[in-house]
Amino acid sequence: MSSYNSLQITLVQTPIVWENPEENRNVLSNKINAITTATDLVILPEMFTTGFTMNPSKIAKSEGEKTRNWMQTIAKSKQIAITGSILFYENNTFYNRLFFVYPNGTYETYNKKHTFTLAGEDKVYKAGTKKLIVDYKGFKICPLICYDLRFPVWARNTEDYDILLYVANWPKQRVTAWDTLLKARAIENMSYCIGVNRVGTDNSGYEYTGHSAAYDVLGNQICFSNDDEILHTTINKQHIIDMRNKLKFLDDRDTFTL
Repeated sequence: MSSYNSLQITLVQTPIVWENPEENRNVLSNKINAITTATDLVILPEMFTTGFTMNPSKIAKSEGEKTRNWMQTIAKSKQIAITGSILFYENNTFYNRLFFVYPNGTYETYNKKHTFTLAGEDKVYKAGTKKLIVDYKGFKICPLICYDLRFPVWARNTEDYDILLYVANWPKQRVTAWDTLLKARAIENMSYCIGVNRVGTDNSGYEYTGHSAAYDVLGNQICFSNDDEILHTTINKQHIIDMRNKLKFLDDRDTFTL
């Protein structure tokens, strides 16, 4: 496993069975159990148990808790962190909620801030209002969800995080924007930027070609795939420190708050 100086990250780019949490958990259990490369953090796509459904009432309200428990079981048994977003029901409200589960089973959450109005996500899921900064193995991680990628002010690195992370269901016809904005977010925030997208086709007819990737502080692509596969990458703390100390771009940030 990693020391303070590096973090081993696994990106799970996978198809998603439409609105079938149990089957998706089974598929992902098999994929995660088959990983032999040492890893500290496994990242799953957005809404990895259902696909990007706008019919959350069709899913049993208990499924969110079942998936959270499943994530906790994996984290503890593998002694890794695991993250991804799911449909979650709480207090008579549906959320597109990301869970970041630590190796001891404790977790933190982030509710998607920018619900995707083009698909009507804002009509069925309640938007979040707070960013989450995760402290894990000496790294500060800011996890965000899909459409959030289009809004640089929300992602702005005022917390001096090390890794900006996006989980997504980002369709093929707009994948050029995905590629471009992931790279831009890395450059402008002087952080690693990682995007994990799904592949396959959903029941709405949208095709997904993945393009899961990681970019370093200077925007260099360090891993990429458009296939149904698992990627591994290493985040290097010294790279962040060296580039920020040398270039000092973050010192010239505009001072404003959202």
